[in-house]
Amino acid sequence: MASSTSLFFLCPLAIHFLVLTAQSQPEMLYKACLPDKGNYAIKSTYQANLKQLLTSIYTNTEINNGFYNFSYGQDPDVVKSIALCRPDITPQACRDCIKNASDSLLVLCPTSKEAIGGLDDCMVRYSYRDIFRLNEGRRLFFFVHSNDRMKNVSESKISGFNQSRMTLLDSLRDRAAAGDSRYKFDYNQTLDPNFQTIYALVQCTPDLTESECRDCLHFASGLIPECCEFNTGGRVINPSCNFRYETDRFYSPENMPSAPSPPPPGKSLVVIIVIVTVAVSTIVAICVFIFLRARNKKKEFKRTEAMNKKEGFNGIDAESLQFDFGTVRTATNDFSEENKLGQGGFGAVYKGELPNGQHIAVKRLSKESKQGQLEFKNEVLLVAKLQHKNLVRLLGFCLERKERLLIYEFVPNSSLDHFIFDPIKRTHLDWERRYKIIVGIARGLLYLHEDSRLRIIHRDLKASNVLLDEEMNPKISDFGMARLFEVDQTQEETSRIVGTFGYMAPEYIHHGRFSVKSDVFSFGVLVLEIASGQKSSGAGIGEEEEDLLTYSWKNWNEGTALNLIDPTMRVAPRSEMMRSIHIGLLCVQEHEANRPTMAQVFTLLGGYSITLPVPSKPAFFMQSALRTEASLSTNERSNEDVQQSRNEVSTSELYPR
Repeated sequence: MASSTSLFFLCPLAIHFLVLTAQSQPEMLYKACLPDKGNYAIKSTYQANLKQLLTSIYTNTEINNGFYNFSYGQDPDVVKSIALCRPDITPQACRDCIKNASDSLLVLCPTSKEAIGGLDDCMVRYSYRDIFRLNEGRRLFFFVHSNDRMKNVSESKISGFNQSRMTLLDSLRDRAAAGDSRYKFDYNQTLDPNFQTIYALVQCTPDLTESECRDCLHFASGLIPECCEFNTGGRVINPSCNFRYETDRFYSPENMPSAPSPPPPGKSLVVIIVIVTVAVSTIVAICVFIFLRARNKKKEFKRTEAMNKKEGFNGIDAESLQFDFGTVRTATNDFSEENKLGQGGFGAVYKGELPNGQHIAVKRLSKESKQGQLEFKNEVLLVAKLQHKNLVRLLGFCLERKERLLIYEFVPNSSLDHFIFDPIKRTHLDWERRYKIIVGIARGLLYLHEDSRLRIIHRDLKASNVLLDEEMNPKISDFGMARLFEVDQTQEETSRIVGTFGYMAPEYIHHGRFSVKSDVFSFGVLVLEIASGQKSSGAGIGEEEEDLLTYSWKNWNEGTALNLIDPTMRVAPRSEMMRSIHIGLLCVQEHEANRPTMAQVFTLLGGYSITLPVPSKPAFFMQSALRTEASLSTNERSNEDVQQSRNEVSTSELYPR
């Protein structure tokens, strides 16, 4: 009886102890077991190596920067692991977090050869394959705070918050990417137009290069609309980088590590020797390069191509992008007229279907390009690196004798001009959709001008070069085409005009001078077209049959700007439409110095608290002036240049779909 009584009292204590033990093991914030990567057997060498590797990480007291990339064992049982902690936690807290995450992963993914998971302050991943120094964004984790969802908040306030958040994340991205091999992170705070503080922290694994870190964070932040567009707090985590933002401060600035200290004075001699050695080596390399170039130009091209492969393009090389000509010809039904989508200034575009069922758009470039095959391949590699949700994705290319083909993703809803200039289809575009298209085009141009690895000036932005996906999101096509078609067209001035009258800036038509402000001018024309439903170079508008810019400017000055609004949009926020027209007029000002940059345009579109400057007279103020200016510019050139200009100014529409 006494024994039974003792057991009766001991049972609650045992249960209480088990509950405390369970609670002491933190719950994983996120995890992914990857059985498709393979499984290991219980009590196998791989399992023993994995446990030994994880233990060696969280027991290591020599590393105090919160980043570990260790491997253990020999093939075929080698295991590689990466662990990353938030920069503001102590080394001991980091090791404790890694231990808890490692222990949980071993329990939750008992036989997976590859897994990733983390707690609030750390991330752990392991694999049998090489995961070091790789920008891997394939597996993503989203976190939002449902209680922080912006409810009963005006559109303008939400837009102001979103713009402030993106501006903050963009600035942190560049500073984090510029970190060293110990730390790649940054944090800061900002006030949105409604004086709400936004705190943010971004971080990459320090083994990434500067460009890889920037690309990783850029891709992650581009996914905000999919996860947390209307939330005041959220985070995106992928294996190589992460970011988080909140309206409450979630990090400790006082615990953040300081910048790396400079080398001690005793190493100055070593630095001098290194500098001299590098300088001498550089001079020798230049001499060798000049000698080889003079001896055999083809070798130079091969070396350039090899460098492009070696230096990353994050795994992209010519072989991975090159399509078989026979496959493309079959996909397009031998480039049949039935598959032809349109004819553009650079060539015809065809719809195709690959054997796996994927639909593609194939641009068959005209055969007048002066580029060699290696130059063409290198330019394709550069353009293929331009990845943004508002750009049509280049899938690859094909070279077959004189044939040059570019293969793009197929965008099903045709181009913007098929909607805004069609009296029936335009009724499907209310102002909310049109404004979304305007903002999307601005995002895409901003990426081309400032956020991509190389600055791309489009030079032929127009309604027919803006494609619409299934959800009517805009995608800019033909970016980089001027660069792909002619190497010297990336210079600041050219005698070969590539563009469409009605969208081209005056300095480009008159002097062949182009810059990012040329694209801004084209964007302004597009904004006015989207708002009005009128073509910039079509039939005259109103009783005096004025061109779009003249008609817009006159109505703006006379206080009758509502006359510009497409009458099919019966219900729409007038203030937002008027502001968009105002921004459009700022973009089409005659003097390029007065036009805003796309970064400023993007800020103005979202910043309703910002007072807009008064626009000055647009270029080509009168319809007759447009004809006069265009004829004068062509007469100033030689007959040969005029012929070239006429051949290359695009007056057609359809581009890749």
